[in-house]
Amino acid sequence: MRKLTLLALAVALVSLAVVVAAGAKTVTVTITKIGYVPESVTLEAGDAIQFTNSDTVAHQVELKPTTGVTCAPNPLVLQPAQSGSCTFRTASKFTYSDPNVRGNTFRGDVTVAAAPETLSLAAKPLIVVYGGKTTLSGAVSTQKVGENVDLLGTACGETAASKLTTVATTTGGVFSALVQPLKHTAYTAKLKNTSSQPVTVRVRPRLRLGKVALKRYSLRVSAAQSFAGKYATFQRYNAELARWVNVKRVLLRANSTGVAPTVISSVTFRSAVPARVKIRVILPQLQVGSCYLAGRSNVILS
Repeated sequence: MRKLTLLALAVALVSLAVVVAAGAKTVTVTITKIGYVPESVTLEAGDAIQFTNSDTVAHQVELKPTTGVTCAPNPLVLQPAQSGSCTFRTASKFTYSDPNVRGNTFRGDVTVAAAPETLSLAAKPLIVVYGGKTTLSGAVSTQKVGENVDLLGTACGETAASKLTTVATTTGGVFSALVQPLKHTAYTAKLKNTSSQPVTVRVRPRLRLGKVALKRYSLRVSAAQSFAGKYATFQRYNAELARWVNVKRVLLRANSTGVAPTVISSVTFRSAVPARVKIRVILPQLQVGSCYLAGRSNVILS
């Protein structure tokens, strides 16, 4: 009696799963004493059906046609409480039945529609120093060769995306391109009416620290905007504390040597840091604003 109660509960749960899984990648079809639940299933190419036998006797599931579908186990013979699955790779109409049961009780059908075309997109690295490049790569779900994919970019402060380049897909529908973001930039890939999810590459300003004379240093900051009027922080490395400590703040000024789109901000300053000490300069997040990450210079000896 307890077994029958548990079995009934299991059947109820499975039936509920069918409703919940209507838009999922796997749909459950329950084999009951009176047939399949549900009898008709609609899928997209790449989706699967899990057949679960809730009857007290074994059942076989036979699909027609067999082209474009893969089942496990094969043949799909299920003992009571056992499950097996079939994955449908191509758009078509299929039927399923139990060849060992006479009549039309154990009959069902599957309508498989073509999966919607999708685009993936990734970037590596996701953080670059100004002037650096990143590789955008992705794939078309159809895996077609020779598809023209537009790569778009929306730089920080812009309201609309601009087309950067068009690349053709190669074997497996993959594509890639090298891009050079000037500020934080959100990239998307587009093929006809299909677009990828955006991926954002973040940029740090390029800081170059140099020694121009005894206890005299220069700092050049390169970016696609001016940081004149912003404060950089000069630091020295404290070996005893094993950390960087602030020495002084220096005010950046405009510099006319930059070639568009690069803008140079620079400063020459003095410091009494003892000789042969590691030094660097940072440009904090508060100073760079929302279109860049905080910057950090090269390390030199005082």
